[in-house]
Amino acid sequence: MDPKEIRERMKIPRQPMGEQDPHERTRNFYEVPLGYTKEQAIEEAKRCIQCKKPLCVDGCPVNIDIPWFIGLIAEGKFVEAARKLKETNALPAVCGRVCPQEDQCEKVCIIGKKAEPVSIGRLERFAADFEREHGEVSIPVIPNWSGKKVAVVGGGPAGLTIAGDMVKKGHRVKVFEALHKAGGVLVYGIPEFRLPKKIVESEVDYVKRMGVEIEYNSVIGKIDTIDELLSNGYDAVFIGSGAGLPYFMNIPGENLVGVYSANEFLTRVNLMKAYQFPEYDTPIIKGRRVVVIGGGNTAMDAARTALRLCPEQVSIVYRRSREEMPARIEEVHHGEEEGLNFELLTNPTRFIGDAEGRLTHIECVRMELGEPDDSGRRKPVVVKGSEFKMECDVAILSIGNGANPLIPQTSPDIKVNKWGNITVNPDNGRTSKKGVFAGGDIVRGGSTVILAMGDARKAANSMHEYLTTGVW
Repeated sequence: MDPKEIRERMKIPRQPMGEQDPHERTRNFYEVPLGYTKEQAIEEAKRCIQCKKPLCVDGCPVNIDIPWFIGLIAEGKFVEAARKLKETNALPAVCGRVCPQEDQCEKVCIIGKKAEPVSIGRLERFAADFEREHGEVSIPVIPNWSGKKVAVVGGGPAGLTIAGDMVKKGHRVKVFEALHKAGGVLVYGIPEFRLPKKIVESEVDYVKRMGVEIEYNSVIGKIDTIDELLSNGYDAVFIGSGAGLPYFMNIPGENLVGVYSANEFLTRVNLMKAYQFPEYDTPIIKGRRVVVIGGGNTAMDAARTALRLCPEQVSIVYRRSREEMPARIEEVHHGEEEGLNFELLTNPTRFIGDAEGRLTHIECVRMELGEPDDSGRRKPVVVKGSEFKMECDVAILSIGNGANPLIPQTSPDIKVNKWGNITVNPDNGRTSKKGVFAGGDIVRGGSTVILAMGDARKAANSMHEYLTTGVW
């Protein structure tokens, strides 16, 4: 690309994406961002200057050839762009919606040094949606069976990724999913208005059409152990069972009626369709005044979900300041537009209930920021004498999750760290047990969809090498 064309492309402004009006969207569970039109996608794609050394590729955990797929969009070759994406990413419509591109590929975009970076995530979403909506989804050529069988524990982002990769390498793959639907956190954790479940179902269907078998309602560690899988015909196992063990604060009153973990609250609403009551008869306490404790993406998902269930007020209680909130800037912005109340530098000390054991108030203290802690963020310190009470009949705790303990408990020769996460070689996902690999939240603790997928891609390459050579 000649210098003149580069200069002209750099003058193109970043294309905004249409959204539902905040006053309308709080009354429904439809997706908030509306996506690009074809014209917007082409114009945004033209902002990419096709760098000779594209840092964005290194910034992507699954190493998508970003300039190539964006170049195809700029030429109007939308289906070809989607197929290019799927060479390294089996879930592009998901990643285009929920991945934190601002901290990964877009963060290192060269355009971003002088202007806003190219909207890589929005373009990924556009290409994947175009392919699906126009009936152009095609299945790649699958090699003849290698004679090897792979068991995948967990049908979340990591499990679906490695399943698709291993089928494309010629192995037979069976996914054991504990729930009645595949997708993991994509179906039980992320709300409909941020990730429509029809999108997840479409991505899962794509993996199944490649030849991946999925067995539902199958809890490994109960129906079979890892040893039993290996002795029953499987040559290798990948563990992607996630971080489904919610943390609690261990403060008085956590057993009161009306106190939820974010996991339970979001599972009831998203997977069990409580928001469509009475069509789906899933009980949930909607509450008049709801408090969500935490400052991450899950906290924002829980708060914005609660808001749509029509309480009088939904508040985020977070012990640090706005600058330290780990949630995506876009999610916080959407929450502010929708009317969330933010009680920052605030921390609960106890839950207070009535004579019937139902939550009525939360007692909190004000905090101030001290010196940085191990995370690099300034440590919150209690302001003495600052105790106060908030009226509240539903509280949702979103302070993190621990690793699913079932497999480590039933496979003691698989090493774990002090938090219960499976330890692996970070370069290849190999565990301490021969033939067993792991990745995603069971290794990292609560993390992002795309990092789990990146773990799975590394593990897939290493697993293929192991199945081919027999060398561990």
